[in-house]
Amino acid sequence: MEKKVSSSTGNLKVSNDVIVKIAELAAAEISGVATENGRLMTSKSCAGIASFFSSPVQASVSKEAAVINVSIITEQGFKAVNVASSVQESVKSAVQNMTGIPVSKVNINVVGIMLSK
Repeated sequence: MEKKVSSSTGNLKVSNDVIVKIAELAAAEISGVATENGRLMTSKSCAGIASFFSSPVQASVSKEAAVINVSIITEQGFKAVNVASSVQESVKSAVQNMTGIPVSKVNINVVGIMLSK
């Protein structure tokens, strides 16, 4: 689904894929979030299988606002609650600033902890 934003100069369409990518990049920048080659790690990639088929980020956009779901793995030594809160703020800010689409919710699902090697 695309979100259409109208202004006095014309229309802007933002694809769900763009919102997902912005959210993924914003989440990956947070200290304590496990990443691999700049991408969010998934529970499948922790098991040694790279997961390029399912994104750890999903977004749904209605006429009013976007709802974004992000699954993260936290790194050992970080408080999961603090990391999740930082991810929520970063994702909401990035999506709203880059697209102009209001974000009503950013749901974080902590799916694992990356232990030190």
